[in-house]
Amino acid sequence: MNNSVSIHPLLTLVAFILLVIVLFFLIAKWKWHVFLAMLIPIIFFGIIPGIQQDNFINAFEEGFGKTLGKIGVVIVLGSVIAEALKHTGAIKVITQSIIKLVGSKRIPLALTFTGFILGIAIFSDVAYVILNPLVHASALATNTGIAAMSTGLVGSLQLTHAIVPPTPGPLAAAALVGADIGKTIIYGGICCLFGSVSCWAWGKWVAGPRIKTLGNPEFALESEKELQPYISVVAAYAPIIVPIVLISLHSVARLYLDEGNFIRPIITYLGWPVCALTVGVWLAYRNVYNIEHKADSRSKWIENALRGSAMILVVTGLGGSLSEILKGTPIVNFITDFFVHYQLPAIILPFLIGVIGNMITGSTTVGVITAASIAAPMLGDLNLSPEAAMLSGASGSVIIKYVNSSYFWVCTSLSRLSVNEGMLAYGGATLIGGLVTFFMVCVLWGSGLI
Repeated sequence: MNNSVSIHPLLTLVAFILLVIVLFFLIAKWKWHVFLAMLIPIIFFGIIPGIQQDNFINAFEEGFGKTLGKIGVVIVLGSVIAEALKHTGAIKVITQSIIKLVGSKRIPLALTFTGFILGIAIFSDVAYVILNPLVHASALATNTGIAAMSTGLVGSLQLTHAIVPPTPGPLAAAALVGADIGKTIIYGGICCLFGSVSCWAWGKWVAGPRIKTLGNPEFALESEKELQPYISVVAAYAPIIVPIVLISLHSVARLYLDEGNFIRPIITYLGWPVCALTVGVWLAYRNVYNIEHKADSRSKWIENALRGSAMILVVTGLGGSLSEILKGTPIVNFITDFFVHYQLPAIILPFLIGVIGNMITGSTTVGVITAASIAAPMLGDLNLSPEAAMLSGASGSVIIKYVNSSYFWVCTSLSRLSVNEGMLAYGGATLIGGLVTFFMVCVLWGSGLI
C-alpha cells in the first residue's frame, strides 16, 4: 500500500518552504498563538496540488496521537513537579545550599550552578522571578553590578530549560526524534555545564565590567522579608534528582544488563519516565507543610500545571504531525541529498533550524520542537543519531534571547537594565552559552558517544 503524501519533489519543496515562512510570519509579525500558527499552514499544505489527502490525514492523525501517547502524561507530571517546587521553598533551599558550597564570595558562580539545576525542572522565567530578590540583595551586599551577578543565572536557566529533560520542551523534542531520554539527560547535562560556565564568564569579564547598574534596594527588602523554608536540603533536591537518576539508570540497564537479569525489568519500570516523574511528584508533595498549600496541592496546583503544559502538549502533537507528513514527501530526500552532495556535517541542520525558530518566534520551546519535527524524518539518511539531533536543535534554540522573547523582558525588567544593557548581558550570554553547548555536542558526536 502506497502511503506517500506527495510524489512531486519541486512542488512539495516550494510548499514546504512557504509553510515555514507562513508559520514564522504568523508568530513574529501578527503575534498569533503558536498553536494556530502551526495548525493553519499545515492544513493549507494538505490542499496543494499533488497531495494525497487520505494519506495526508492519516499521517497528521498518526503523528499527533503517537507523539502525545509517548510524552503527554510525562509533560504534565513535569509541570506538576515544577508547580510544587515553586510553592514549597525548595528553590530557595537549593540556592542557599549551592551558595554555601561555592562560597559567599563567589555568589555569581553559585547562582549560575543554581540556574543549571533549576532549569531542569522549572520554567526559566518562573525561576528567575523567584530568585530576583536574592540577586538584588546579593549584588548590594557584595557591591557587585547586577549584570555581573545575574548573567550566569539567566544563561544557565535557559540552557538546561531548553536542553535537559524532564523540562517539557526537550522532553517533547526527545520524543519527536525518538531519542533515549536517559542518554539525553546525561550528555545534555554535560554540554550544558560547559555552556553555563561560559555564561558566567561572559557576565564576569564582558558584561559586568561594562554595565554599572547596581542592585535595587526594594527588591533586596523583599528578599529579607521572606520566611525561611522548613524543608531540608535533601528533600529540596529529591524531586529533581531522583527522577533523573531513575531515568538514567533505565538507559544504563538497557545497555549493560542482559535481558535475563532479574534486576533489569525492575530498573526499566522504575526508569520509565511516567513512573520516574510520578515518584518525583510524590517527593515534591512530601515537602508541603503549609496548611493552605496542602489544600491547593490537591487541585489548584494540578490545574495550574495543566494550563502551563497545554501549549507544549498541542505544539508537540502538531510537531509530530508535521514530522509524519514530511516522511511521506520527497522533501526528506531532497534535503539529505543536498547535505551529502556538499559534504556538510549533518549535525548543523537541526542546530540551524533551532536558531531560526527561536530568533524569529522568540520561543525556545518552539525552536527545539520545530528543529526536532523537521529533522526527525531525515535522521536515517543523514546518519545522525536521535540524541545528537535533539541536542543540536536544542542548543540552537537558545540562540539568541532578545526583544522578541518574553524571557528577555522578564529578566531585563526585573534586573532594572536598559534594553541595550540587556542585549549585551543576556543576549550575549545566550549566544555564547548556546555556541559553547553546541560545540560540546559536536565533540560528543564526533567522538561517537552520541
